[in-house]
Amino acid sequence: MGHVVGRDRPLIEPQIPALRRYAVALLRDREAADDLVQDTLERALSAWSGRRRDGDLRAWLFTIERNLFLAAVRRRGRRGADLGAEVLEQVPDPSADPGAALGARDVLAGLDTLPEEQRSVLLLVAVEDLSYAEAAQVLGVPLGTVMSRLSRARTRMRGFVETGRTGLLRRVK
Repeated sequence: MGHVVGRDRPLIEPQIPALRRYAVALLRDREAADDLVQDTLERALSAWSGRRRDGDLRAWLFTIERNLFLAAVRRRGRRGADLGAEVLEQVPDPSADPGAALGARDVLAGLDTLPEEQRSVLLLVAVEDLSYAEAAQVLGVPLGTVMSRLSRARTRMRGFVETGRTGLLRRVK
């Protein structure tokens, strides 16, 4: 396996920041996200010789990561991760731009309200910039399913951000 890592390190290393972003968004815990990325890389390296050389490496890695995440959720017997206080560290300083901080908190809270399938497709397409076809490959669903989940996720997020947690419509200046 060491030989695989050395030769293919230039292929794998650029994918790590995206894998980490996705893991943090799914888990809301940096330490758990780092563990998930580590597990993803270990699994990928152990299966490296069996991967399709003509396949999309990024999509393959996201598939492994998501499958590991879902397996952990099933083992815990609960749906998704709780929003931890640590996520607030990622929100911009309110004194710099109070509106931006409030909006970021709304987006993070809104993501947590989405069903996992909608949250995953939104993160893969909107944050990680995967094409609809790549997201379909990662999620193991048809292209049309990706498009409908993305549409529902965007609609729910728009509604969540416009109304905020209180359900009252925010005044936009």
